[in-house]
Amino acid sequence: MIELDEWIKGKKVLILGFGREGESTYRVLKASGTYQELAVADLTDRNGRCPGEDILWISGPEYQQTMDRYDVVFKSPGIVLERPAEVYSCRILSQTEIFVRLFRDQIIGVTGTKGKSTTATLLYHVLKAAGKKVLLVGNIGIPAFDHLAEIEEDTIIVFELSCHQLEYLTVSPHMALLLNIHEEHLDHYQTMENYVRAKEQIFRHQKEGDLLICGGQCRPKPGSCAAKEIVVEERSHGNAALEVLSPEKESSVFLDGTCIFFRGERYAIPVGEIRLLGQHNYLDIAFVYTACRLHGVPGEALTRGLKTYQPLPHRLAFLGECGGVKYYDDSISTICETAIQALNTIKDTDTVLIGGMDRGIDYRELISYLSESTVEHIIFMEESGERIYREICGKYPAFGRRERLVLVPHLPEAVEKAKVLTQKGKSCVLSPAAASYGIFKNFEERGEVFRELVFGNHK
Repeated sequence: MIELDEWIKGKKVLILGFGREGESTYRVLKASGTYQELAVADLTDRNGRCPGEDILWISGPEYQQTMDRYDVVFKSPGIVLERPAEVYSCRILSQTEIFVRLFRDQIIGVTGTKGKSTTATLLYHVLKAAGKKVLLVGNIGIPAFDHLAEIEEDTIIVFELSCHQLEYLTVSPHMALLLNIHEEHLDHYQTMENYVRAKEQIFRHQKEGDLLICGGQCRPKPGSCAAKEIVVEERSHGNAALEVLSPEKESSVFLDGTCIFFRGERYAIPVGEIRLLGQHNYLDIAFVYTACRLHGVPGEALTRGLKTYQPLPHRLAFLGECGGVKYYDDSISTICETAIQALNTIKDTDTVLIGGMDRGIDYRELISYLSESTVEHIIFMEESGERIYREICGKYPAFGRRERLVLVPHLPEAVEKAKVLTQKGKSCVLSPAAASYGIFKNFEERGEVFRELVFGNHK
């Protein structure tokens, strides 16, 4: 059991939010037992969720108003504070903060608007296949405190970090992977600047001797990162091989098509033998390659890991054929960039399904792409789909072949229409470019409903 006395001994402690991570935090704090008082605050009632009946349970709309009665508050990542953190008199901590403080030198932190789960699970899989002692925790759905007993001095910890886990951190991991930053979560952060600031916490507190592997479009501003930076970028065909030979390119990684260049080495991604599809996934592989090489994993071991890796569901996953049409589930898609990536990858897309919760993001990039695309049927649904449809009709008179546009209320009607319209031998892709909240429990449920609607199992 880890020693928590530094943070909780003799103190009044509150767990704010009692989801999966809140429950995990409760178990560890309860086992430690050095606190003076322990309570839980959650929007919803206890309903048998807290095993200790002696623990005070605070619920209801005003559940956050009790925070300053406590010395320490362990905030769960899904909780949005009603006031700025600095105005509270209590110390606001998190499971992530404590865990990173305890094991920072062993952690490879992974974040980005898109691709972080694929990158984290692939990195874990390759390191494990290469014989390394490795642990996967974090936003992937694995609370870090649940695996404390498994950590040894030589354990590599791959930690997937969401913006919500990063937002209030005062410590950063030894090695950080910052894949990309796109417009997202503005319903919570209000401005892009606030969102970027949360993501940048992954390197803001790094030290000299630490490593930051980052995408070219999210490099730190000069003087804002103490770590050594290694930049991962795509290059046009033929240019990377020349650039990587220069000594000054030691801190650059280039993806040229399906080849990765790093520190004088060339690695060819075995695209015909792996299950990951698309250039965006090849860029994720470039990040994994870099982290693995820095941990002494040879290219041959990476190849073995890539060949045996099973992609996560709902990420441009091929579901199968129905009525002669190929169906792909890309329910993870919540921004313009991911929908564009999906259509660039599935070249024979005849129908695409777009739309979900409207969080007010800018869809001009997607509209411009769709105007020039060869997709024959563009089906819009839900709030954001209707907004895009109205914007095209009202503001884009030059939009190419408007007769391709179809507006329906919800996913069931979208699938029904797709079955009628999609040409046999071609593909239908669900890539919503929007969140699922308020319509489905999460993007996973949306993907499962899509599968059931396509194959006739939906009830």
